[in-house]
Amino acid sequence: MPSELPDFLTQGDIAALNAGTHHAPFDVLGPHKSGNRRWITVFQPDAVEVVATVGGKPTPLNRIEGAVFAGPVAGKTYTLTMCYADGSKYTTPDPFAFDPVLTDFDQYLVGEGTHKELWRVLGAHITRHQRTDGTHFAVWAPNAQRVSVIGDFNNWDARRHPMRPAGQTGVWEVFLPTVGEGAKYKYQITTADGGSGQKADPVGFGSQHPPEKASIVRDITGYGWNDQAWMKSRAKRADRASPISIYEVHLGSWRRRYDDHGRPLSYKELARDLVSYVNYMGFTHIELMPVSEFPFDGSWGYQPVGLYAPTIRFGPPHEFRDFVEAAHNAGIGVLLDWVPGHFPTDDHGLAQFDGTALYEHADPREGFHQDWNTLIYNYGRREVKNYLVANALYWLKEYHLDGLRVDAVASMLYRDYSRNDGEWVPNKDGGRENYEAIAFLQEMNIATYGADPSIMTVAEESTSFPAVSQPVHTGGLGFGYKWNMGWMNDTLRYMETDPIYRQHHHHLMTFPIDWAFTENFILPISHDEVVHGKGSMLTKMPGTTWEKFANLRAYYAFMWMQPGKKLLFMGCEFAQPEEWNHDRELNWGAAELPAHKGIQHLIRDLNGLYRDNPALHVNDCAADGFAWLSNDPTQSTIGFVRYGAKDDAPVVVMCNFTPVARDAFQLGVPSSGFWEEILNTDAAVYGGENRGNLGGCAAQDVPADGHAQSVTLTLPPLSVVVLRKRDRIK
Repeated sequence: MPSELPDFLTQGDIAALNAGTHHAPFDVLGPHKSGNRRWITVFQPDAVEVVATVGGKPTPLNRIEGAVFAGPVAGKTYTLTMCYADGSKYTTPDPFAFDPVLTDFDQYLVGEGTHKELWRVLGAHITRHQRTDGTHFAVWAPNAQRVSVIGDFNNWDARRHPMRPAGQTGVWEVFLPTVGEGAKYKYQITTADGGSGQKADPVGFGSQHPPEKASIVRDITGYGWNDQAWMKSRAKRADRASPISIYEVHLGSWRRRYDDHGRPLSYKELARDLVSYVNYMGFTHIELMPVSEFPFDGSWGYQPVGLYAPTIRFGPPHEFRDFVEAAHNAGIGVLLDWVPGHFPTDDHGLAQFDGTALYEHADPREGFHQDWNTLIYNYGRREVKNYLVANALYWLKEYHLDGLRVDAVASMLYRDYSRNDGEWVPNKDGGRENYEAIAFLQEMNIATYGADPSIMTVAEESTSFPAVSQPVHTGGLGFGYKWNMGWMNDTLRYMETDPIYRQHHHHLMTFPIDWAFTENFILPISHDEVVHGKGSMLTKMPGTTWEKFANLRAYYAFMWMQPGKKLLFMGCEFAQPEEWNHDRELNWGAAELPAHKGIQHLIRDLNGLYRDNPALHVNDCAADGFAWLSNDPTQSTIGFVRYGAKDDAPVVVMCNFTPVARDAFQLGVPSSGFWEEILNTDAAVYGGENRGNLGGCAAQDVPADGHAQSVTLTLPPLSVVVLRKRDRIK
């Protein structure tokens, strides 16, 4: 060891640097004053020589011990050249010569848990700092002894690029010159007890292809959005009075390229094929099952690890933006399934992130989800709540998404969700409500709608928790819409019943109206109804093959005519015969068969009918837009009328849920005149037998169903007939 050492560098420092255990490496690495001279200390494993160049003048540094080099230099601005035994050289600015990047204000907001754009300060950002290009890394790990960036740029050696604390926030940061787009990295964290683990970046913008686990440096700036017309108009498209018909999609299994090893379509291919199909089918929105990066295909994305990274399975972030932009330019909104309710226990994820229960509750009675073997966020911790609220804003701002469907809200609202006595911790008042989760959901909705009122948030909430879609200032959770799980469960139970017994279960189709206007409801037929042995929508239907299709046609028409926005899972629109399988594409061959094609045609027409008739959507969430007409359990017939605004033509709907035709069926209507038949699910084009009403019928002065006039209808077996008031006979 040379006899001369700078006064800031001790034997203990040298040993700790070589061992990778130094707790404050920025105190000794890089340029520092020693007496009246400036010294540089460098840690460079594998180098046989290190040369500092200042003002064009090279100055070899002395090897102190192991991989520690040091020496006096004549200036503050310098580059380092590492020389290796094979004769190769590498020149770079010294990462330890740069000042911190995070501002005091950013640190204050992070510490306070109120940084609404957290992704702009945490994660890996390609940037120019002190006239040098590189990447700034920042991660929250308040209980760590030491955090290092490891990657393909430093041989995954945690000794090379340790990070510095950013004030008292628990955030660690470092600027690494020359590191750029596509670099693979992780954080190696030394815990308080001396343990060590490698973690993916919680705010990383990209990831490797699973099962690989590293984060990827991605530059998400500079995308030239060209969807201004959509963004200006989308507030009306999300409004309660507008038609909203959602096509739920699992991107990995919608279509596959079997000419290319069976891979899923890329974001760019989906921008062409999926968008054009949804546009043709008349849906107003696409809802994507989670695309936040996730390690296990079988989770369908509902166990995310990279909450800020669009999954690389279909392409990089800018190509995901290409998909969203294409949808917008076709007049289609894009919603994202968002999963703030839990996260997986994978070692490279958030679990025990800095050696402590940082993101999750320490007590498994609060922090472990028994149904899914996952961990539950600690919503009462301000930094965790900030992480999640900022993530919601991130997807809306950075990717122009039009809304978030929040998964598993019921599991968040109740501390005893799916738990037995003794397996949960009551709230401060001794009750089961999770006050912290409720406050988080309210804050998320305030933040998202406050940032842009034109978006929508949707709750998948399966209980009778009150005011889910009511404003926070009136005591609600603040969601724009809520899935009507009760409607879905009841009506499917009815449809699965043999028609001969349906008269005993009539209430399953009528009772849901009693609560239909207590929330802003979406009627969902989601992926959950066609997995885990539940069969397909077609196989749920009873009867012969013809009856199965007729039942399904009648059910879909009933759904589209009922109050509430609509959601249908992919494949259900053409009555896929098999249960959904995430490992293969939909059965598009079946979609070409006449009966299946008829269902597909029906869904397209239902979307058009729903969109073009204000009576079917203006009052989806208002009680004065619905009234019962005929309602006969013994015949399993259901009739109702839908109203829009004052000048909108009302729409009358009559359903026959038995395989028996009802001829000369007398139905009261709200006004005299001609009632045009605008839909009949028994039409041949849908796969029916063309039994109907010859285009409509004129009302007669025969009282029925509480009205002074009525029409006489032919109701085909297992059918729905829809009539619209027309001013005159054409």
